[in-house]
Amino acid sequence: MKTTKSKKRASTKKRKGAPKNFAAYLETVPKPAQAALLKMRGVIRSALPQGVTETISYGIPAFRSEKGVLIWFAAFSDHCSLFPTAAVIDKFKTELTGCTTSKGTIRFPLDKALPTALIEKIVEERVKQSKG
Repeated sequence: MKTTKSKKRASTKKRKGAPKNFAAYLETVPKPAQAALLKMRGVIRSALPQGVTETISYGIPAFRSEKGVLIWFAAFSDHCSLFPTAAVIDKFKTELTGCTTSKGTIRFPLDKALPTALIEKIVEERVKQSKG
C-alpha cells in the first residue's frame, strides 16, 4: 500500500502546476486519447457561439463566455470526458446509453466512436441553459 501512495505522489509532482493552454494540456494526455480529444474539442468549438474563448479551468480545457465557463472537457487513458453540468446530463440521459455518467460528467470510451452529433447537441443545450 505504501508503494501505491508513493507512486501517486511522484506522478503528482511530475505534473506540478496546471497547464497554461490547450497545447500544454494535450502534451499530458496519453497518446491513445489525443486524437479523440482533438476531435471532441473541434465538435465543441463548432457548436459554441462567437466570443467564447478557450481556457484552462481546474487543470483541464474549458470554454468560457462572459458569464463564466460553459463546458469543460478532458482525456484519460481509456476515455474522454465532457463536463456540461448535471442539468444537461439529465436532459440527455436516454441518449447517453453506452457512456458512463455521474452527476456532472459524461465519459466516452475510447474503444467506441465519439458520438459527435450528440456532443454537439449537448453543447448547444449547455449554451441555451447558460442564457436562461
